[in-house]
Amino acid sequence: MQWSLEQLRAFVMAADAGSFSAAARKLGKAQSRISTAIANLEIDLGFELFDRRAKLPILTEEGKAMLVDARAILQQCQRMNSRALAVNKGTPLTFTVAMDEAVPTHTFETLFVLLSESFPDITLTILNGSQDDISTWVIEGRADIGFIYRVKPLSQSLDWNDITTVKQSVIASYDHPLAFIQNPDEDDFIKYHQLVIRDRLGYSHEKPLSPRYWHIDSYFYISSLVMRGVGWAFVPEHVIENEWLQGSIKTLSTNALSTPPLLTLSAIKRTSRNWDNVMEWFDNTLNTLFKQQA
Repeated sequence: MQWSLEQLRAFVMAADAGSFSAAARKLGKAQSRISTAIANLEIDLGFELFDRRAKLPILTEEGKAMLVDARAILQQCQRMNSRALAVNKGTPLTFTVAMDEAVPTHTFETLFVLLSESFPDITLTILNGSQDDISTWVIEGRADIGFIYRVKPLSQSLDWNDITTVKQSVIASYDHPLAFIQNPDEDDFIKYHQLVIRDRLGYSHEKPLSPRYWHIDSYFYISSLVMRGVGWAFVPEHVIENEWLQGSIKTLSTNALSTPPLLTLSAIKRTSRNWDNVMEWFDNTLNTLFKQQA
């Protein structure tokens, strides 16, 4: 069979437009050229696609079936063209984002919705991990960009860009002794177990305030244990907005603490990796989203 994309376009347009003349107008071609293209396609396929006995051509049963395949072929060709254009513009075909599980969920969900609209042909992979996990993935090239809460110096193989500061809350269960103190101070906090974030490898962690503490590698698991009365903890504000925590934990006053609990959210990439337009888009869009929320 020697059918061509031009023949498929003529066939699909004629089916959509309802006539060969209407298809010709939409494609900017002579009607004879459309008629010839469809006739040659029918010869190549070995059967008629349209019944021409009526005033307007009507798809045959075979034509209806072939229309589905023709559309799929043209759509695949369009995707191929889009990918080729993207590469020529400096857009990667695949992109991997590694991020801390406790990044502001709503903001990043909005970010990925916008990404799908701005780069519809990109194949995206999203990984979750701790600071050391993410740093390793970026250094090794397993991730193109990473989003972490910086709690220790980074490797010289990495560049970073601070995006925003994230406020933390101090939480405890409603029946925890701290929950009954209006403005607990450091002397109050050090009396009780603190649940402290750390990375999975144990190389970096938040400095505990209390001498009695547990290290845990997930803010969500920390929150779950706080809910069960195991201890108190600092967690990002947006974490405690999750529905499953509502009504189960109390946010404690931090007025008596010497410094406000803040986290710095940063984007990281390999020093040797050049900025492409997707990475620049991530940087600009995230900064815009956080400014809108400020």
